[in-house]
Amino acid sequence: MGNINLQGRDFLTLKDFTKEEIEYLIDLGEEYKNKKKNHERVDEYRGQNIALIFEKTSTRTRCSFEVAAHDLGIGTTYLDPSGSQIGKKESIADTARVLSGMFEGIEYRGFGQEIVEELAKYSKVPVWNGLTDEYHPTQMIADMMTVKERFGRLKGLKFVYMGDARFNMGNSLMIVCSKLGLDFVACTDKKYFPNEELIELCKGYASESGGSITLTENVTEGTKNADIIYTDVWVSMGEPEEIWEERLKELAPYKVTKECMQNAGENAIFMHCLPAYHDLNTGVGRQVYERFNIKEIEVENDVFESEASVVFEEAENRMHSIKAIIAATLKKSN
Repeated sequence: MGNINLQGRDFLTLKDFTKEEIEYLIDLGEEYKNKKKNHERVDEYRGQNIALIFEKTSTRTRCSFEVAAHDLGIGTTYLDPSGSQIGKKESIADTARVLSGMFEGIEYRGFGQEIVEELAKYSKVPVWNGLTDEYHPTQMIADMMTVKERFGRLKGLKFVYMGDARFNMGNSLMIVCSKLGLDFVACTDKKYFPNEELIELCKGYASESGGSITLTENVTEGTKNADIIYTDVWVSMGEPEEIWEERLKELAPYKVTKECMQNAGENAIFMHCLPAYHDLNTGVGRQVYERFNIKEIEVENDVFESEASVVFEEAENRMHSIKAIIAATLKKSN
């Protein structure tokens, strides 16, 4: 791993990174986590600053970037949806050129992948994708860290994603699993499978790594002997009620239940990138219950709160893995 150098690289999608480079970032995340636990200082990047553009708000991504940067000695400027003129009064290209003259790195969390790609095209400094509609690469390093911590390995594990696999989480998990030699299963209604072009690309990655790609609508077959069962939210605030109704009905068979976990491997874990609608303690959860009489949406509360659940270890690992991504791609202060 010693010959890998990612300085100056953008971090937009894991399609751009080799198996060895992804493993390097996972290992570096583990190294930073150990140093954090041992109270070792890692602020070798003092004097540098990064801009955090959040067109979509987030608890974990914002906190992870801010704490990771602080630990590294880096200053942060947070730009929320009202604090930036990107795409409104100022073009994406001009925003990139302005910010890259003031900052050593730029994070973007928002909408289309084409936005973060254009930022990177015109930026003189590394650009990191904190989430777009299509990809969520920083989450992947944290997820693979979490899996490796539990199983001691990645290659050959059966990784099952249940629910809506068409967007950033389904896409990114299929990419990272196929690159690292895991057996990836999308278990959902065929309407919610990833797009065919990406499936074929990932089958190529899997053939090189020794992994596999499986698409199934059968929950019993999909979850049989799984090592990891993963899901994400099915509904978002602001969507029309008819979209919620259709999706909740079609995805209902793919809720992660106690039966799914019992059908999985003996040491199987449950993962979720959060937030999760597993009870009535959220606004979305209460709305769904009031409209459709559904108490638990994508995962049962008993699964979420079980010993198999590693969701909060996974959330913590966002910070350690993002620290690794920042440190690997920035240049150290002199």
